[in-house]
Amino acid sequence: MPTDDCLRPPALRPGDAVMLVSPSGPTRPERVARGIELLTGWGLRPVPAPNAYARRGYLAGDDALRAEDLNTAFADPEIRGVVCTRGGYGAQRVVDLIDMAAVRRDPKVVAGFSDITALQFALWRGARLAGVHGPGAAWRDERTPVRSAESLHAALTRTEPVTVAAVEAEETYPVRVPGRAEGRLLGGNLCLITASIGTPDMPNLAGAILLVEEVQEPPYKIDRMLTHLRRCGALDGLAGVAVGQFTECADGWDTTVVDVLTDRLGDLGVPVLGGLPVGHGPGQLTVPVGTPAVLDTTTATLTVAPAVR
Repeated sequence: MPTDDCLRPPALRPGDAVMLVSPSGPTRPERVARGIELLTGWGLRPVPAPNAYARRGYLAGDDALRAEDLNTAFADPEIRGVVCTRGGYGAQRVVDLIDMAAVRRDPKVVAGFSDITALQFALWRGARLAGVHGPGAAWRDERTPVRSAESLHAALTRTEPVTVAAVEAEETYPVRVPGRAEGRLLGGNLCLITASIGTPDMPNLAGAILLVEEVQEPPYKIDRMLTHLRRCGALDGLAGVAVGQFTECADGWDTTVVDVLTDRLGDLGVPVLGGLPVGHGPGQLTVPVGTPAVLDTTTATLTVAPAVR
């Protein structure tokens, strides 16, 4: 694996307090109740942030409130981890307000996905903090069953590498370019990766393995986003691509999301592995981000160094 020079927070242990924050879209207590039950069952102490259930249209309260909750979590020595309630939209509006000195002073594991990709990118830029790309506290058993819970628990509490295998039943399974790649795993939701272009948070992907996943975006929009990444040079020097779940990404045209992914990723000259159950789909699994990884199409696996120490 490549040089491991990220900031790795301590693994969560029984008795640790974990703050539930809503940096993006709004949620309700009844939506988070199952997540609180799971975290409590793992011996953790979930603490909803003061503004976790705030609401302002499509945002979980004003920007200042959402930033305040993040900074409260990062500054409080009693809080040992941060679990985002959900994605939605809004994290990009607050990332410039984060106290990165507090993050570097007392690093804590941050878990979330979807719009939280923007937060993970900001924490990587500002503190080189490794993160956890996994389900939020607004838990839905029908989408994230026992295996999903076990995967998140392992990523938060164990210091062994995480291995995710491609699943033949996943729609993106046919997307593949043979080979083996080593590099830091960076990325997450494709919309947020693309929206980060031109901002200080867009990571340098040279030598990295790019993780991509998406939900409810038609193939032509996925084409547009990947073409944008190609044209602006963001994919230059990439080591490989880990393709997760592209959920409900269809429209009335004959071209499928598999066609687009194969077309836009297949000629980059790097290994590509589709079918990874990482994203918005049923059975979503958790992977660290910001840490060294190995992508191997022969074994159809992505193995990622832990986000915690």
